[in-house]
Amino acid sequence: MDPTSADLLRIPLTAEQLADGSLLAEIEPAIARLLERHLAAAKEWFPHDYVPYSLGRDYDKEPWTPDQPRLTGVAQTAFEVNLLTEDNLPSYHRLIYRMFHHGDGAWKEWVNRWTAEEGRHAIVMRDYLVVTRNIDPVALERGRMQTTLLGYEHDADVVRGLAYTSFQELATRVSHQNTGKYSKDPVADRIMTRVALDENLHMVFYRGALEAVFDVDPSAAMKAITDEVLTFAMPGHGIAGFTRKAAQMADAGIYDLRIHHDDILWPLLRYWRVFERTGLDAEGEQARERLSHFLAKLDASAKRFEERRAAKRERAAASGEAN
Repeated sequence: MDPTSADLLRIPLTAEQLADGSLLAEIEPAIARLLERHLAAAKEWFPHDYVPYSLGRDYDKEPWTPDQPRLTGVAQTAFEVNLLTEDNLPSYHRLIYRMFHHGDGAWKEWVNRWTAEEGRHAIVMRDYLVVTRNIDPVALERGRMQTTLLGYEHDADVVRGLAYTSFQELATRVSHQNTGKYSKDPVADRIMTRVALDENLHMVFYRGALEAVFDVDPSAAMKAITDEVLTFAMPGHGIAGFTRKAAQMADAGIYDLRIHHDDILWPLLRYWRVFERTGLDAEGEQARERLSHFLAKLDASAKRFEERRAAKRERAAASGEAN
């Protein structure tokens, strides 16, 4: 016999679930304030206002061919990666609902609001790409199916979840902004700037939520930040060919190690005053020390990457001059 709802309610929660629920309840007043601020700052917008539909033609009468796109090379790759990352929204909603859902208050409203706002991103990006014929629409749909069927998992408790979403939202904002600029298409740039504004507001919410955790349990917040910085991966890493495509985007300067170190990690670490915090337990101090060592290594790696890229570009320029 299938269990009834009452039976399910009697299933004992794990110690971790109990701890997460207690933390969510404790910081919910802060979440309510963050949600109120978000609703005041968020601006209503409509994907159809950004898409040049007058450029559209019927695909059954004029099939797509590789000579049609105005976007080429890395610009196409970046748009594809960014769109397929947004396409996995069903998995993201499931994850944040599982991590952050707590009753029918501010947490639940935030999860649903975030999902509704995120849904516009794939809509406007896909409509733009399909109407302008900038990417093969068959390949886009197959990519969406593959990515969504693969799904996305991130095994984390509430605190690590807040750390990850803070870094990820900021990383997505920067990637979207740089993709729009790199495209050299004013329409694409306007679309990605609009999407990036949403991502920034989402980052501000998660950043503030983790700040509230610092007030309750600074050591837990410190350990979560360190764990996420040391293991960070963009949610699109499951996309077919992601490593190669990410390398192309890095080489183009859309998203590379220097951007990750300077424009993603450090702005949030400074905001949270990670290296100024007091009151940490032994594990929290150890986590902060590991974080410091990792940041130094990442900075060194970013410098080596920049040097190799500069040398490669110099060789390419010299070869071009010789020819």
